[in-house]
Amino acid sequence: MSTALETEEHQALRAAVAALGKRYGRDYMTTVIREGSHTGELWAEAAKLGYLGVNLPEEYGGGGGGMAELSIVLEELGAAGSPLLMMIVSPAICGTVIARFGTDEQKQKWLPGLADGSLTMAFGITEPDAGSNSHRITTTARRDGTGPDADWLLTGRKVFVSGVDIADATLIVGRTEDARSGNLKPCLFIVPREAPGFGRNQIDMELHAPEKQFELVLDDVRLPADALVGDEDAGLLQLFAGLNPERIMTAAFGIGMGRFALSKAVEYARTRQVWKAPIGSHQAIAHPLATAHIDLELSRLMMQKAAWLYDAGDDVGAGEAANMAKYAAGEACVKAVDQAVHTLGGNGLTREYGLASLITASRVARIAPVSREMILNYVSHQTLGLPKSY
Repeated sequence: MSTALETEEHQALRAAVAALGKRYGRDYMTTVIREGSHTGELWAEAAKLGYLGVNLPEEYGGGGGGMAELSIVLEELGAAGSPLLMMIVSPAICGTVIARFGTDEQKQKWLPGLADGSLTMAFGITEPDAGSNSHRITTTARRDGTGPDADWLLTGRKVFVSGVDIADATLIVGRTEDARSGNLKPCLFIVPREAPGFGRNQIDMELHAPEKQFELVLDDVRLPADALVGDEDAGLLQLFAGLNPERIMTAAFGIGMGRFALSKAVEYARTRQVWKAPIGSHQAIAHPLATAHIDLELSRLMMQKAAWLYDAGDDVGAGEAANMAKYAAGEACVKAVDQAVHTLGGNGLTREYGLASLITASRVARIAPVSREMILNYVSHQTLGLPKSY
């Protein structure tokens, strides 16, 4: 893929991560999934090379870069067939939120480990009855006592939380009562994995991935006062500071997967002969693959724009671009995977070629972390100024 718009440093990072991904590849990922284990080896090596914390501050062991660099890492690992989904959660969402809003103590405790891969953090926002409506979040935190040092008691439920079994803690989005208005306002809490009252149940998914999905039950989980991230009155700002990187990284995840599928299809179409010429010489095969390539390239341009705006500190501009990038990448990924499977015909459904499992996996970029319909709502309201229907 063309990288002419990127700096030499970005092109070098892309090439280096691609080489790492190639050493592992899809076979590694399918083996991990089949064995029910985790991508610990790849995670550790990517961390050792400085890739996982490339977006985190240098003073805490990170690379001092931003979402532009981190999205390159995930995209290239995905293009090699071995994406690390927890990159979206641990360094991108949680690392960003703590780096921007955490106390000095929280930064010192978490950022070096998030940067070198020795610590991972999950992110819990979705609830069974709230879906995309963060105003309906019912997980609530209340003070047990008075004064700034009083403990918090956190109660509620979360669903579709990735990697809780391997994460050292989960960044939970809850709500606290505003003493002045009585209204509930969003706040973020760091909940250690072994905290009493913090229960998890694995969700049985058709999606085959190393990262498992969980339902969380928080039953009066007692947390110290310093479990609250940042300012209690800036919860919404902090929340959206984590959601824009999530969308950018989901775009990278989708683009990488789409590129992997497309590369398999192109390789097959070049060599597969049924009559006299390779099937890729026929426009009915070639043109849909060319269209898939164009869509992936366009998606990456919007992802790069979103990352640039975010890294430049333009949260509003990044919000629009990140949503558009996630939408475009989700659509491009699904279409690329579908066309790749179709190009291989029956072989596209075999385990040997490793594409069939992507039919389900590609839907992740369309559905999570926010549906394409909610992104269309965002663009119609925020960008076009059309009235809301809800």
